[in-house]
Amino acid sequence: MAFAPQLKIAATYMRGGTSKGVFFKLDDLPLAAQTPGPARDKLLLRVIGSPDPYGKHTDGMGGATSSTSKTVILSRSSRSDHDVDYLFGQVAIDKPFIDWSGNCGNLTAAVGSFAISNGLVDAERIPSNGICVVRIWQANIQKTIIAHVPITDGEVQETGDFELDGVTFPAAEVQVEFIDPAADEDGAGGAMFPTGNLVDEFEVPGLGKLQATFINAGIPTIFVNAADIGYTGTELQGAINENAEALLMFEKLRAYGAVKMGLIDSIEAAAARQHTPKIAFVAAPADYVSASGKAIHASDIDLLVRAMSMGKLHHAMMGTAAVAIATAAAVPGTLVNLAAGGGDRSQVVFGHPSGTLRVGAEATQVNGEWTVTKAIMSRSARVLMEGWVRVPQD
Repeated sequence: MAFAPQLKIAATYMRGGTSKGVFFKLDDLPLAAQTPGPARDKLLLRVIGSPDPYGKHTDGMGGATSSTSKTVILSRSSRSDHDVDYLFGQVAIDKPFIDWSGNCGNLTAAVGSFAISNGLVDAERIPSNGICVVRIWQANIQKTIIAHVPITDGEVQETGDFELDGVTFPAAEVQVEFIDPAADEDGAGGAMFPTGNLVDEFEVPGLGKLQATFINAGIPTIFVNAADIGYTGTELQGAINENAEALLMFEKLRAYGAVKMGLIDSIEAAAARQHTPKIAFVAAPADYVSASGKAIHASDIDLLVRAMSMGKLHHAMMGTAAVAIATAAAVPGTLVNLAAGGGDRSQVVFGHPSGTLRVGAEATQVNGEWTVTKAIMSRSARVLMEGWVRVPQD
């Protein structure tokens, strides 16, 4: 019996921040996959190795976690004031589903590097030595992101001494600015606080009434107090990811919060929107030991944050959720701001399962409404492998 050969598609496997994914230039994809739709999703699912009932991604490029089951499609920007258009797909592990509803802030750190190295940035914008400013149009959420990529002898400088908790080895620092980060993707409506309140009380069956801060910044995010759901904020992955009841509780909380934010019309619709919103819980600083065994001292952080991604506790912090943290911390009265001690704050250092992270945001209040002009964080990025991926052709 004859079978069709494999497709051979140019691709780059990259780490960005605490995530990694498969990067493609749009015009390198098969023609049918160059536009959104079932053909594109089917191809990228096969590249990653999903759906995988074994949860291992043995037959694909995915890493069987939300941080490593990602795809990126890049092209020269159609906008004259941007260099590159960036489209992100979060691939489900055990379902035939790709969520296009949000951004990946971590992989954003790799977008600028890929764009420079693959001819998507005009040569005259790339210095021989110094920093190349790459203007990124984030197509999922229709936002501008600025990446500051180090250049040495005309090439992207990937190695360095910048250390990022959640990443094993040091690399070159890439500063990323998220401009006007209030989310505008489908259903978010553009309002930074979609309910009009900094803190809401809402009821979740089985949990009762909870306080929450609902925010659209970086990515739609629901913040609750750790103590209100039985946690301390010092938890590592095993405490939650190995507890089936806890995972169901967080998904229920996320679904009811998504309805409250106006992102979905019914609880059932949450199953088709797994990437957004995110759910996170916060607490005041406390001592704990990170996943790597590093001692984190309460005196070195402003607050504790733990966040769920694709149904599991993230091993560090999603870049987009870090933007939400920075933004919420900058607005006096949110649960994030209060956990950090309250008051005016332009930056915070928060503790996550792998260590700590410093993030900043510029917030202003105009006519009684809060706006954030930009959020800033540092990440790093590195090419892990480049060449071609092979996908069986139907």
